[in-house]
Amino acid sequence: MSIRVVLADDQALVRGGFRMILEARADLEVVGEAGDGGEAAILVERLRPDVVLMDVRMPGVDGLEATRRIVASGSPARVIVLTTYDVDESVFAALRAGASAFLLKDVRPAELVEAIRVVARGDALLAPSVTRRLLDRFVTVLPDPGGSPPDLGSLTGREVEVLRLVALALSNAEIAERLVLTEATVKTHVSSVLRKLGLRDRVQAVVLAYDVGLVRPRST
Repeated sequence: MSIRVVLADDQALVRGGFRMILEARADLEVVGEAGDGGEAAILVERLRPDVVLMDVRMPGVDGLEATRRIVASGSPARVIVLTTYDVDESVFAALRAGASAFLLKDVRPAELVEAIRVVARGDALLAPSVTRRLLDRFVTVLPDPGGSPPDLGSLTGREVEVLRLVALALSNAEIAERLVLTEATVKTHVSSVLRKLGLRDRVQAVVLAYDVGLVRPRST
């Protein structure tokens, strides 16, 4: 089955370039295009894509608000945020809002295609070490997510420890070595943590670990 993609960018030329790249792959299908975030959110609800390529800066409803709307709607679509800047607050606010990854707009075609495939599988694109470094830089200036974070009381002691190690930038292999477990067991624990806390992917798990104080930014 093909991976269904919606493109959201206010520049038609950019959307056209992405469409050409994606439709050259047999397993990818562009099912819709949007010129602003409001339109993107509506298209996602109507077309039910697997992945949304979302520009952060668009007139009217921007990519950040559009990501919030998509996630709040309960859509299973995964959002990849596109930006011309390597690191800025809006990218991390988007991750907190529920985006699964971010890419620079000058990403190579092969990397863009692979990113869509990875995110469509339900995996987070960012390596844990990258997530940790970026959140360490911006966690103190990100807006409060609002409301109370999920209660960790539903997790077992082992699952809490796995969550902490995920947030400390350890891979599944490194967590397995630290806890003397198999990688398959660690993967099961991570999946259980995501399910119990209602999280979409590993990136959101790291954000939540910061929110509840399970880990702290290195700068503090």
